[in-house]
Amino acid sequence: MRAVVVHGPGDVRIDERPDPVPGPGEVLMAMEWGGVCGSDVSYFRHGASGTARLVHPLVLGHEVAGRIAALGPGVTGPAEGQPVTVHPAEPVGDEPLPERIAGRTNLHARVRYFGSAAFDPHTDGGFSEYRVVRAHQIRPLPDGVTTEHGALAEPLAVALHAVRRAGALRGRTVLVNGAGPIGSLVVAAARHLGAGTIIAADLAAPQLAVARAMGADETRDLSRGEPLPDDVETVFEASGAPGALGAVLLATARGGTLVQVGNLPGTPAPATLGSLVTREITWIGSYRFVDEIDDALRAMRDGLDVSPVITHRFAIEDAARALAVAADPDHAAGGKVLLRLGPGGSR
Repeated sequence: MRAVVVHGPGDVRIDERPDPVPGPGEVLMAMEWGGVCGSDVSYFRHGASGTARLVHPLVLGHEVAGRIAALGPGVTGPAEGQPVTVHPAEPVGDEPLPERIAGRTNLHARVRYFGSAAFDPHTDGGFSEYRVVRAHQIRPLPDGVTTEHGALAEPLAVALHAVRRAGALRGRTVLVNGAGPIGSLVVAAARHLGAGTIIAADLAAPQLAVARAMGADETRDLSRGEPLPDDVETVFEASGAPGALGAVLLATARGGTLVQVGNLPGTPAPATLGSLVTREITWIGSYRFVDEIDDALRAMRDGLDVSPVITHRFAIEDAARALAVAADPDHAAGGKVLLRLGPGGSR
C-alpha cells in the first residue's frame, strides 16, 4: 500500500509499505479522505511538532475517514463496507485520572495519537491506503455524512470541545480571533450551540469569507486596520499568535472568558498580558477533545455543513504539494486541505 511518510524536515515521500492485517480487537480500514492539520505541516516543515521530534519516519494524518475493509478475530458490530471515522487518541497505561479531572481523557499524561512522534516508536497516522485501527476507536458515520466530511469530524470535535469549555453560549455575543480551519469550525460549533452574534477576526480576507460561510454574523479584517470589538463576554483565541493576545484580552469584557484553542508556542515568546489581571478575565485552555467526536458526527447528521471549510483537494501522490499549500499562510482561500487517500472517497 502507499503511505504519506515524513522522513525529516521538507522530506515527505509516498512510500510502499506492506498491506496491514487486523489482529484480535482490530479492524482494517480502507482510507478514503484525510485532512491536513497544523501538526502534519509542522512535521513536514521542521521534523517536529511541539516537543515531539522525529526519530524515525512517520506516517502522517489524524483527521481521516474511510470504510471497514476487514474485521480482526473477535470483532463484532461494524460491517465490511461501513463508512467510519476514527477517534485518534489512545491513553497509555491504566493509571486512573485524579478525581478532579475524572473523565477528561484528553488530559492523560501519556496518550498515543495518530500521526504523532511523541513516543518512540512513533504512532503512525492514517494518511495511507489502509490502516489497522483498534475497534473501539472506530466511529460509524451517520446516514448522509460522507467520508469526505467524516474526515473533518476530528477538527470539529476540537472546536466543540473548546466551545463547551466556555459554558452555555445561547444568546451570547462571541468573538473568534483567527479564522483558519479551527477558528471557522469554532464559529460553526458556536452557531450550532445557540450563540447570538458571532464576530470573526483575522488578517486574511479569504479566511474571513470561510468564517462567514460557517455562520459568522460579522467579520473584522485586521489587515485593513479594522478593530476588534469591545467588551465581548466570550472570546475564542484560535490564531495561536502570542502577539495577538494583548488586543484579544482588551476585547474581552471585564469578568469575561477567553478560551485558548489556538496552540501557543512551546518556547518563550513575548505577549502583552496585563489585561488578564486588571480585567479579571478567566483564561481557559482547550486541548483536543474527550468524546466530542460523537457530538461532531451528530451535528453533521443534523445539518451542520462543514463543506465551506474545504478549499483544496489533492490525490495521495500529491501529498508533498498538499502540505506545501497548507503550510503557506498566503495560499488562496486559507481553508482545509484534504487528501484523497483511496479511490472510493465520497463527497
